[in-house]
Amino acid sequence: MDVVMVASESTPFFKTGGLADVIGSLPNEIANAVDINVSVILPKHSAMPLAWQEQLEFIGSFQVNVQWRQQYCGIFKLALSGVTYIFIDNEYYFKRDSLYGQFDDAERYVFFTHAVLSTLHNLQLKPAVLHCHDWQTGLLPVYIKASYDLNSIKTIFTIHNLRYQGNFPLSIFHELIHLDEAYFNSLIMDEQINFLKAALVHADWVTTVSPTYANEVKSTYFGEGLNEILLTRESAMTGILNGINNNEFNPATDPALPFNYLNQPDQKRLNKQTLQHQLNLTTDVSIPMFTIITRLVPEKGIPLILHILDELLESENIQLLVLGTGEHELEEAFCFFKQKYPNKFHIERTFNEDLARLYYAASDFFLMPSQFEPCGLSQLIALRYESVPIVRETGGLNDTINSYNEFTGEGNGFSFTNYNAHDLLYTIRRAIYFYWNKEHWQKILQNVYQSDFSWKESAKEYVNLYRTLASKQGALVT
Repeated sequence: MDVVMVASESTPFFKTGGLADVIGSLPNEIANAVDINVSVILPKHSAMPLAWQEQLEFIGSFQVNVQWRQQYCGIFKLALSGVTYIFIDNEYYFKRDSLYGQFDDAERYVFFTHAVLSTLHNLQLKPAVLHCHDWQTGLLPVYIKASYDLNSIKTIFTIHNLRYQGNFPLSIFHELIHLDEAYFNSLIMDEQINFLKAALVHADWVTTVSPTYANEVKSTYFGEGLNEILLTRESAMTGILNGINNNEFNPATDPALPFNYLNQPDQKRLNKQTLQHQLNLTTDVSIPMFTIITRLVPEKGIPLILHILDELLESENIQLLVLGTGEHELEEAFCFFKQKYPNKFHIERTFNEDLARLYYAASDFFLMPSQFEPCGLSQLIALRYESVPIVRETGGLNDTINSYNEFTGEGNGFSFTNYNAHDLLYTIRRAIYFYWNKEHWQKILQNVYQSDFSWKESAKEYVNLYRTLASKQGALVT
C-alpha cells in the first residue's frame, strides 16, 4: 500500500515548530510496516541546509497554473531512512526569509496544492491514502474529492493546532482556487476562505495529535470557532498521540551534553553543576532546578508563572531557568526577575537546540502549565531526559503525564486541573516536597524511567487507520 504524506515542514530539512518533528519521525516509523511504502511531499524552502540540498536528485519539471500565469515547478527527490521525500521547487514562492507569515501565503500554498496534485499525475503516484497536515495542505482533500481521476484516494487530515487555520479573503476563491461554485460555502468561515475548515469538511478522516485534544476541540472553549463542524465529524475523527524519536533524543548518547547518562541521577547532576557554573548560579547540585523551554506566549501558561514567580523564588530554595523568545512584554517581565534573583533565576532570550538539551538534562523539573496544548513534545523530551514534568491537565499533557500518587506510588509527574496561578504554585510546592523525600523521589524517577512515548504505538494506530480506509469502497463522507 502506498501512502503519501503532505506537509509544509520537516526535520532535518527545515523547522518552525512541532509539526516538523512529527513529519521528521512518524513516516520513518510507519515505513517499518512491511506492506506500506511512504512518501512525503514538501516545499523546497530555501531554509534547507546546503548539505541536504546537495543530496537531492532532480527528477524533472513542469508548469503549474496559478491565476493567469504558468509557474515553474521543479521536482527533487531524496531517499532517507526508508522514506521517499519529494520536494516542490519554486524560488518565487519558497525562497523566503520565513516559511509562513508572508503577504502572499494564500497564493504560495495554493500553488503548493496544485503542485502536489500535478506531482501525483506526473510521477504516476496514486496512493491508497493521502495524509495531509495542517492548514497549508487543507485544500487537498477538496481537490481530491473534486477530481475525476483521483477521487478514489482516501484523505486523512491531521490537526496539529486548531488555532492556525489559514484564513484569507473571499476573493482568492475565484482568483486562485478555481473550484466549482458548489464548493464555495464549504470553504467559508467568518467571511473568509478557511483552508483548515475545507479539510475538516472534505477529508475522509480527521485526526488530532492526542485523544484529549480530540474531545476538547469539539467544545466552544477549545474549538476556535470550528467546534460545531468538528462535532459533525466525530464519527470519522480520532485522537492519536504524537511521539518522539528515542534515538534522536537520547541522554546516553546526546553529543550536546557534557555528561551522558541513562537512569543515573548522580551522572545527570553533573550537567546541573555545569549549567549552574556556566550561568553564574549558586553551584549546589542538591538545589531543585526547574526549566521552562517554550515560546513565551500566553497560551503556554507564562502569565501563570509570572504571577507566582516572586512568591516562589522568595520562599523556596530553588533555581528556575527559562529558554525561549516570544512576546516582548513577557520577555521583559522575566528579565526583571533575572536582575532581582541572579543566583536563582536565569533567562536566555533565544532558542538553541543544544542549549535546550542541556537544560533538559540539567533540570529536575520541567514546567509546562499550558492554557491549551494539542499534544506537546516538550514534556515527552523532558521525560526522556529524566526531568519530571509539572503540567496542566489539557490536551496531550493530560494523556502523557500522570500526577504522582503518594499512596499508590504511581505517576510520572505532577499536574493541576484549573488554569489558576495558585493551583500551579501549590503543585510546584508539592513537587518540591517529594523531591526532598528520598523514598518518594526514587519512585517518581522509576516511573519516569519507564515512560515510553516513542512513535512505535502511535505509528501502529496510523497504519491501522490507513488499512481501514484503504479497504473501504467509495467515499466515506459526503
